[in-house]
Amino acid sequence: MSCAACSARVEKAAASLDGVRSCSVNLLTGTMIIEGDVPTEAVVDAVTRAGYGAIPENKEHKEKNTESEIKKLLQRVIISVIFLLPLMYITMGNIMWGWPLPSFLEKSYLAIGLFELLLTLSVIIVNKKYFISGVKGVLNKAPNMDTLVSLGAGAGFIYSVVMLFQMMFTQNEEELLHLLHGLYFESAAMILTLITVGKTLEAYSKGKTTNAVRALMELSPETAVVVKDGSEVTVPVEEVRVEDILAVRPGERIPVDAVVTEGMTAVDESLVTGESIPIDKTVGDIVTAGTLNCSGFIYCRATRVGEDTTLSKIIKLVSDASATKAPIAKTADKVSGIFVPTVTIIAVIAVICWMLAGRDIGFALARGISVLVISCPCALGLATPVAVMVGSGVGARNGILFKNAVSIEMAGKVRNVLLDKTGTITAGDPQVTFVVPREGVSAQELLKLAASLEARSEHPLAKAIMKKADSDGIKAEKVSDFKVFAGNGLSAVRKTEKGDLRICGGNTEFISRSAEIPSDIVRTADTLSEQGNTVIYFSEDERVVGLIAISDIIKPDSSLATEEFKRLKLHTVMLTGDNENTARAIATTVGGIDEVLAEVKPDGKAEAVRSFKKKGVTVMVGDGINDAPALTTADVGIAIGAGTDVAIEAADIVLVKNSLCDAATAIRLSGTVLRNIYENLFWAFIYNVIGIPIAAGVLIPFGIMLDPMFAALAMSLSSFCVVSNALRLNLFKAKKYQSIDKKIEEIKGKDGSDMKKIIKIEGMMCPHCSGRVKRCLEEIDGVLAAEVSHESGKAEVTMEAPVADEVLKSTVEEQGYKVTGIE
Repeated sequence: MSCAACSARVEKAAASLDGVRSCSVNLLTGTMIIEGDVPTEAVVDAVTRAGYGAIPENKEHKEKNTESEIKKLLQRVIISVIFLLPLMYITMGNIMWGWPLPSFLEKSYLAIGLFELLLTLSVIIVNKKYFISGVKGVLNKAPNMDTLVSLGAGAGFIYSVVMLFQMMFTQNEEELLHLLHGLYFESAAMILTLITVGKTLEAYSKGKTTNAVRALMELSPETAVVVKDGSEVTVPVEEVRVEDILAVRPGERIPVDAVVTEGMTAVDESLVTGESIPIDKTVGDIVTAGTLNCSGFIYCRATRVGEDTTLSKIIKLVSDASATKAPIAKTADKVSGIFVPTVTIIAVIAVICWMLAGRDIGFALARGISVLVISCPCALGLATPVAVMVGSGVGARNGILFKNAVSIEMAGKVRNVLLDKTGTITAGDPQVTFVVPREGVSAQELLKLAASLEARSEHPLAKAIMKKADSDGIKAEKVSDFKVFAGNGLSAVRKTEKGDLRICGGNTEFISRSAEIPSDIVRTADTLSEQGNTVIYFSEDERVVGLIAISDIIKPDSSLATEEFKRLKLHTVMLTGDNENTARAIATTVGGIDEVLAEVKPDGKAEAVRSFKKKGVTVMVGDGINDAPALTTADVGIAIGAGTDVAIEAADIVLVKNSLCDAATAIRLSGTVLRNIYENLFWAFIYNVIGIPIAAGVLIPFGIMLDPMFAALAMSLSSFCVVSNALRLNLFKAKKYQSIDKKIEEIKGKDGSDMKKIIKIEGMMCPHCSGRVKRCLEEIDGVLAAEVSHESGKAEVTMEAPVADEVLKSTVEEQGYKVTGIE
């Protein structure tokens, strides 16, 4: 395939097969993705009948780079230039400027013409590919860019041959000179040479767009050291099996996904996650294939091998994204389908019009040739895929994996961002903050009842209660008739001295169906909810026995991410099953959230997404199993990398790192890629819209005329410019949200004690109190960061400029807390 017309022809041929649901052909990668129930042989046969070749993709094909193609093109360029230089010396140097000629050519215009013929024919033979491909395109009723090139160069060559024969039958020296000046041999040879130069530059630039995928492929070691029967054996990485014990020395790359079983080290995960700082690993920690073991010697147990490793999945995602087609490319496809026939007709019309205007056949033919060779359907075909490939590669380097080109385009148009709370905004590791029993019930009794009920639940809040019970030495009792009421609560039956009693745990609505909640318990629950706690009521035998408050720590980067969403002018919404008070307390602490949807049931998240889609392109960010329907429903689903496999499978974009800031980076990168695609399409269209009329000669009355050679040069550079513009995406930089840590370390290293202050605070009762104080302190001009602990009742403030004690004090006390001292 040489241009967008080719890819459109192949796509049409494959899509016409019975059983094909969808088909996407990528001009840049030379790949086709087909969905449907159709034999591979049938697809290959359809592509072959369309005039092209096809083979099933395999690993060897995937890893093939463009070096051989560039080498062949360079050879063609060098040989073409060797023949072109003497040709240009004769036609430009001698005929136009009077440079000396070899004796065998002197005073023989016919000999000069024959010499030009031989040199041009040599260039044509070297670049015969254009003619072969062009003729095949016509025979298969699918003319392409090569058709235009071969028509332009061929027309110039044939016309010159006719003129050369006319010279053989002309004796008049003045007429011979006139005919010699009218030969277009040098134009035909120059057209082919310049277009080959352009193709070489294009191939080189296209090779650069695949650097990200190749860099990822090169990360995987070819061998691994497996421990067998107490000895170390080096084997090909393909022979490693799950549960094999591997030895990894400092400076070696980890061959497969594994768990450290012995030793300690620091692992550089930068080329997989984008995180530049090595991560400490010890026994029990997960290590990823392709990451670099920096310091220690470790043994690890293989957990995922072959195509199941994280690195292999990343490579597949990036490759698949590059091979798919964005919806915006359909415009270029429609134009490309009729481009070559239209240009050919315009060229013929230009020739006829100039002949009717009284110009000679040579002049008219030159205008037609210029139209043919300046037209560039390949620039239209490359405009979208090059930007998508470079953009997906940049995303992969920053731990952002786009599954397809559609997700890149849609994320660039986003207007609404919906955020799941647990595991996305919060750490997903909730902890019990308060155990409030009813009068007559001890805290231990309440915790034991809660643990007995929650023991069978997989909910994160249930795990928090079980963790608290374990730490207090309380063992859960066995229960029967266990029931789950999704989004509301749990119930079960436990045996007591009084007989079998029904125990329940859940939200206000659920518990109030079977028991009356005392007003003092309700007031306590409201107070705890306003502080950002999730409250669970517990009842036994239709009598409320107390409540347990649970708080999930907000991720340090959630505030940074929501602020970035605001800067991107996105409407940010938090979805949660928590009650209204708790949800708003968390939203206030995080900041940057425009709307809160509380008490949303799992099935209600997808419905919420549908309602926002009516207002504009909507992104859903989540990590849990219950987020999967919403992720699928959204225009773009973004899964936090540390989330469940179900969420990751349902999402369109996967964040390798467990950071919400990467969601903002993904949206910003998508917007940058989309703008680049618009730029590419604009220049590809405008190039042809302006270039074709000029080549046809519409500006000749104003003294502007485009020679076929310059038309060929312009055409050669058009695709190169489009690809080069896409390569600018490599300059995209993800914001270093955590760079503040480095500043803090620098300030801590200074001798000036006035840059750090300790504030003693009373009234903070939970992590959300700490988060609120931290946020208000960090908003003060001059304060770089604040570390706040509700347990110690202190805030350590790091400043980059002096801040008065009164400012610190008043800021904290405005939040409802009391400052007892500042050191």
